[in-house]
Amino acid sequence: MQSITVLGATGSIGTSTLDVVARHPDRYRVFALTAHQRVDALAALCRRFRPEFAVVSDAPRAARLRSLLAQDSGATEVLEGAQALAWVAAHEQADTVMAAIVGTAGLEASLAAARAGKRVLLANKEALVTAGRLYVDAARAAGATLLPIDSEHNAIFQCLPPAAQADAAALQAGGVRRILLTASGGPFRSRSLQELATVSPEEACAHPNWSMGRKISVDSATMMNKGLELIEAHFLFGLPEQQIDIVVHPQSVIHSLVEYLDGSLLAQLGNPDMRTPIAHALAYPARIDSGVGALDLPALGRLDFEPPDPSRFPCLRLAREALRSGGGAPCVLNAANELAVAAFLGGRLRFTAIAELVERVLEAVGSRSAPGSLDEALALDAEARALAQAGIPRLAA
Repeated sequence: MQSITVLGATGSIGTSTLDVVARHPDRYRVFALTAHQRVDALAALCRRFRPEFAVVSDAPRAARLRSLLAQDSGATEVLEGAQALAWVAAHEQADTVMAAIVGTAGLEASLAAARAGKRVLLANKEALVTAGRLYVDAARAAGATLLPIDSEHNAIFQCLPPAAQADAAALQAGGVRRILLTASGGPFRSRSLQELATVSPEEACAHPNWSMGRKISVDSATMMNKGLELIEAHFLFGLPEQQIDIVVHPQSVIHSLVEYLDGSLLAQLGNPDMRTPIAHALAYPARIDSGVGALDLPALGRLDFEPPDPSRFPCLRLAREALRSGGGAPCVLNAANELAVAAFLGGRLRFTAIAELVERVLEAVGSRSAPGSLDEALALDAEARALAQAGIPRLAA
């Protein structure tokens, strides 16, 4: 019986995780659930799964959650704030932590889980982009197990030799030549550059294959999501940037591939449903029912591939340049992108200005050294955000 903490329980990854957990009550119990501001949704989950702890972002939301759960005879203790978030992530009674908080907001709690030696199901790619070396070193020192949840990285993990799954240093010895991250191309794969300047947030969030949160949906539309995954793959699997390629695959059926020295290309296929990688990581190395239907290849009929268009998706270039530069550049890239996406969703920035703003911030502070501590990572993140915030009015004009 695994005891599970779900960080970001009311988001798409969190709810998918709990759907898989509910299918296997003999294997999993929920220890703690957390949410930022969706108190009513969290209350419903607490009534269903009866965790020992529930964490929200601040005292007013905690008071409301306590009120909603008042008739439950204190079955769930309500906590609030970043420290409580990190505390439930590192708690001795939690065996497995699903790190599904979007953005840098999830870094501290995810790092706390790694430092506590937990089995970490890593859906928060920003933790590795912002503080990749710090995070990986902390996990290794504590004996934590990192299992990737992003469908692409989970697919790569499944296609690796067992020795390389346990130790990234074994990839080269295992005959791995390169890895290929697949990208759907998002909703604007065939839009012209001129059309992209006037797309709306609603259009950007209408992903053709996946059901995701608004921020991740916009990242998919700009293909920054794939750029962040490129950086995440570097830290997860220990391969240099030049051994990580990206290919556009509109059907989102092949989730990623691993190429070997003998010419073999191993792929992981499945319907585009996040419950598949979640179930894989929850039960690894066993296999359990995820609730996802079988892939009907004859009905699918064809699989298409094409290279990404660098002129329409400059965020991919920015991410590669940040990874090549190293140091604090990935942290700056992520922070500036989060601000730019929020401004676009808020109607303060056009879609094509997202990449423009990120590039300006990278030019200003992208040469900083890599963060050596959580405080340094958060300080660099804050500096990049402040620069991005200041740059929004000029680009909006």
